[in-house]
Amino acid sequence: MKNEIIKIGILTSSDRAAAHVYEDISGKEIIHTLNSFIINQWKPIYRLVADEQNIIEKTLTELADIEKCCLIVTTGGTGPALRDVTTEATEAVCQKILPGFGELMRTESLKHVPTAILSRQTAGIRNQSLIVNLPGKPAAIRQCLTAVFPAIPYCIDLIGGPYLEANTEHIKVFRPTL
Repeated sequence: MKNEIIKIGILTSSDRAAAHVYEDISGKEIIHTLNSFIINQWKPIYRLVADEQNIIEKTLTELADIEKCCLIVTTGGTGPALRDVTTEATEAVCQKILPGFGELMRTESLKHVPTAILSRQTAGIRNQSLIVNLPGKPAAIRQCLTAVFPAIPYCIDLIGGPYLEANTEHIKVFRPTL
């Protein structure tokens, strides 16, 4: 369905943002970046939750199974702190883990900060949804999405999702030719 509005889940995991101690600028950066990358009509399905694994798992499951988001992008909760449990929640709800996403994001981030080795970003598949964990810093979000987005539309093709079209002025995606 060419004219369908594509749903993309945006999930911020942050105790302080969820408690309204500060504004969630990371979630807004994901939306801003995806707006520059995707030319299809798409709708962000936004959620902001505390760093609680069961809540993150429930929210990821809802975004995938009920909202039917083809892509779910998370921010926050991927560091080494005890409260950082987004990676564990993602692994718990996915049928397949795609470690290459995390490897590439860490490689890209290491060009900017030596602490990128502390990050535990990953990605995985839940039914027909691709879940990608990003770091919490807005600048790192743009860097990491720029690195991995070229593979995202083809991955969504492979799991039976909608055909994402990229704005070639901002990002070039890769789809193999037969």
